[in-house]
Amino acid sequence: MAAPERPSPAPPPTESSTERLPGWARELISLYESNAYTQFILYGNVQDRVLLPVAPQAEIRSLKDFVLRVLLPGFDVILSYDLGSGIRVEKGEALFREWPFARDQAELPRAPRAAIETLTHYFRYCANLRRLRDRTVQVACVVSGANLVAPVLQGGVNYDLSALAMLLRDWSSEELLWEIPFATFLITENHNDLHPLLQNNPRAAQIEVPLPAEPEMAAALEVFAERYPTALREYGDQPARAAGALVGATLSSVESLLKTKEYEREPIDGGDLVSLKKQLVERDANDLIEFVKPDRSLDDYHGQAAVKDWLRKDLQLWEQGDLAALPMGYLLCGPVGTGKTYLVECLAGEADVPVVKFKNFRDKWVGSTEGNLERIFRLLHALGRCIVFIDEADQALGRRGGGSGDSGVSGRVYSMMADEMSDTRNRGRILWVLASSRPDLIEVDLKRPGRVDVKIPLFPTTDAREGFALIRALCEKRGVSVPESAWAALEPNLPVSITPGSAEALAVKVYRTVRTAGLSPADALAACLADWRSPVPASVMDFQIGLAVQEASDFSFVPEAFRAHADAPGR
Repeated sequence: MAAPERPSPAPPPTESSTERLPGWARELISLYESNAYTQFILYGNVQDRVLLPVAPQAEIRSLKDFVLRVLLPGFDVILSYDLGSGIRVEKGEALFREWPFARDQAELPRAPRAAIETLTHYFRYCANLRRLRDRTVQVACVVSGANLVAPVLQGGVNYDLSALAMLLRDWSSEELLWEIPFATFLITENHNDLHPLLQNNPRAAQIEVPLPAEPEMAAALEVFAERYPTALREYGDQPARAAGALVGATLSSVESLLKTKEYEREPIDGGDLVSLKKQLVERDANDLIEFVKPDRSLDDYHGQAAVKDWLRKDLQLWEQGDLAALPMGYLLCGPVGTGKTYLVECLAGEADVPVVKFKNFRDKWVGSTEGNLERIFRLLHALGRCIVFIDEADQALGRRGGGSGDSGVSGRVYSMMADEMSDTRNRGRILWVLASSRPDLIEVDLKRPGRVDVKIPLFPTTDAREGFALIRALCEKRGVSVPESAWAALEPNLPVSITPGSAEALAVKVYRTVRTAGLSPADALAACLADWRSPVPASVMDFQIGLAVQEASDFSFVPEAFRAHADAPGR
């Protein structure tokens, strides 16, 4: 990265000098050399290792090393600061010590406020030096862990912290500093973890460092192949063939995997790459997400033929790359126990894409919840094509107006989710699946077309015959065969309306009775039905059925028996 004389812009870099750099680095260089920005907030995958395309051989180092060695080699003085090491002179020690203050100090300040003030004084010294002597010192500074130096406010007013954040912000806007070749970098994992004065600074360029895409992963594997030949033996002289299967993981986690395999003298089997990647991604995500096991298919979901047909046709369009009619998302709604989560598990086996489930991303600390969401979104973008499942969506997605006593977290979660779900760039890449038995509690804007295009209601059985078939099928999975001939004797006690969840519990009880009481399957089912009571009160079931019917985006999803619940004036 060249260090242009302010305010005249430098000519743009040649393609040959930047073509091997990642996209975010090329964007940063363009913004600096055009004189548009001097401060850059690097966030996202900043804890990962980065491929350095340096001669004579590419290396894989930290992001800080990438900034120092690839972006800033033309600067005279490069300083860095973090809470652990304090102020360090990365380059130009002799030139820095010409500053009278530095020459007189045995040790530079380490505490955040004093350190940032010291750096600010030096930058102004360099600017004044140019004015007084017409001598230009090209200076840059890298602040690692900027979220720890100037963190988001944790309640109340903190004048000292705000003053520190203002000094950092002024590095990007002070007119005196714009007169010299000057660049500063604030590195933080999550943009939302920074002090608001820095988060919302219009004079700082926000640069997201994404997880490595397939080309970056392929280039890294070429480097790893020389270090870990046994681990990558199955790929011969083309280790990059494994890149597509590992997209979504960090280079650090991939290298850790290769080190382990190399130590064990065990090559990576291509057939194991999918499961290995899931382990790596879940570990990188700090247990914020999990992959849904694809060990079922829609054939395992009993009933709801119209729903299964619709889902299969959408998956077929997706596989063919025909995205014009592909929805941005689904809403699965229906009474408790109607198998919303189970349907997603079946969908995972039917779709040839990863299915990711949100876990508990909420945190008690201010800013942590938003930071967790940032991390999840980065992973989703890196995965390429995936389905994202959010269970209990009425609780997880937040509220437009926020919640009482949560410091506005609910409102910020709502805003972040709404933005991500409506991003049309995600069509065909991220398919959202929300599930709730109380869809009326989900904000209307979050379930509108453009975010959720298809609303699928799931229902209990509509008559005793359908309930009998469901119970038989679930008993059969446990090796308990209830004969069809038992229908006549069992019909009087069979419930007209039973959910898959209730039928599952009943099938478990039938199995237990067969094993412990020695009864035949038909007699065991008869005994269990005699004492059976619905786990969900009829009034609750009826209310939730009504909600599901009214939410349905297509009336073909609604069985005839439940169409009376429709809100006629609103349809």
